[in-house]
Amino acid sequence: MSTNKLLTGTETAAQAALLARVDVVPAYPITPQTVIVETLAEMIGSGELDAAYINVESEHSAMASCIGAAAAGARAFTATSSQGLALMHEVLHYAANGRMPIVMVNANRALAPPWNLYCDQSDSLAQRDTGWLQYYCADCQDVLDSILVAYKVAEEVSLPVMINLDAFYLTHTSEAVELPDQEAVDAFIPKQIKAVMDTEHPATYGNVCGPELYTSIRYNRHYDAVGALESWQRASQAYAQAFGRSCPPVQTYKTEDAETILVVAGSASGALRLAVDQMREQGHAAGMLRLAMLRPFPGEMIARAVGGAKRLVVVERGVSSGMGGIVGQELKAALFGRPGGLDIWSLFAGLGGKDIVPEEIAAEALAIAAGKPSGPEHGDHCIWTGLLP
Repeated sequence: MSTNKLLTGTETAAQAALLARVDVVPAYPITPQTVIVETLAEMIGSGELDAAYINVESEHSAMASCIGAAAAGARAFTATSSQGLALMHEVLHYAANGRMPIVMVNANRALAPPWNLYCDQSDSLAQRDTGWLQYYCADCQDVLDSILVAYKVAEEVSLPVMINLDAFYLTHTSEAVELPDQEAVDAFIPKQIKAVMDTEHPATYGNVCGPELYTSIRYNRHYDAVGALESWQRASQAYAQAFGRSCPPVQTYKTEDAETILVVAGSASGALRLAVDQMREQGHAAGMLRLAMLRPFPGEMIARAVGGAKRLVVVERGVSSGMGGIVGQELKAALFGRPGGLDIWSLFAGLGGKDIVPEEIAAEALAIAAGKPSGPEHGDHCIWTGLLP
């Protein structure tokens, strides 16, 4: 029987790891994910979770330990944030190219300098080319559900999954969360890890190879990463049948007749729904699209959801300096050449923990639709808000 608890996002992530019966937790605390590994330490220390807890000296070592555990056939879990994720960068490639089914939670936090503990998605978006699947959560229930779905997908396609939750907006916000029955979770994600390490027959992995084999290996990984979108949809549908909730890659709100669609990844989708309602009250056909899956990128699903809209306004929590909004770039690439034309704008409104305020988003989106954006435009179709004088 399921139970309901009032949990923060970090506590929810730990409960999901408990329900997944993870075997190994390499841990290095960093704000704001610290509560995740602290809670798991208490669970393992009390015997509630039968797993190995490994204190490591850095995030680089945490991911290296996850790779070793997964290679031996164990279910591995860890968590990180910001500079810690950046420190992992080298081994993130090893995890993906080694086809390790690891699940990691990343608490989206701004990268330094200047030092900033608050929400910003540049940390995970900067890792989008490492080969990890990436999912961005909307609320605490989504944190729990997506971690369980992630294990099913990771172990089916032999690729790691990064579950992202916005720092403090989700990590330290308490919400009612439904925890499914353990027996039902066991049935949903029986351990199906393909161990590549045979300790009875030692061998070297990741050795030197020539360009033809290297290209073929990269093709196979790309092919399987693209196919992981179908695996995620299948797992999400199976989760919905078992537990009544799903984790779709794309979610929409009032987009059917929308001329302007606000786009966001993460927890700000609630604020954007309010902005959409305010725009509609002013007579403008607005809608909202929540982009939950960034890798693999659900381009076809987005194209169908956009329909006959005239423009997308992407509320960005990450920036690629010298180019523009990162999510906006992804959308431009995916929708390039689409019949009818579509203006895609990046609206920088949530960097470094800045609140995404519905009234401000609605006003700027209406100004963009009227061809008179009030914020400075610096970069192609890039509008900046909240700048100091």
